Amino acid sequence: MAEYLADVYRKFRTDYPKVDAAYEELAGVLHASGPLTPRERRLVKLGVAIGANSEGAVRSHVRKALSEGLSADDLHHAILLSLTTAGFPHMIAALQWAAEVIEAPKAKS
Repeated sequence: MAEYLADVYRKFRTDYPKVDAAYEELAGVLHASGPLTPRERRLVKLGVAIGANSEGAVRSHVRKALSEGLSADDLHHAILLSLTTAGFPHMIAALQWAAEVIEAPKAKS
């Protein structure tokens, strides 16, 4: 599924470059508009993705978080915190999606 979503996103960027550019510009403005650190912003975005029960967004934010230096423990804690707000089904699904992303590099080694 993750590969499919990435393919869809790449196609979107190719098919609609002006929309993609505007989206990226908006994202940059939003990130720069407040005092949160990049780490805090990534965890917030992961939490929103969990609440929306968006598999693609959870996987994407986990991948980005790992590349930005957050640990698996950081991500697991953030996901566990979603239990009382987003509910058990969303939290448990996010744990599974995150585990698959976290384990993916190990499987390829």
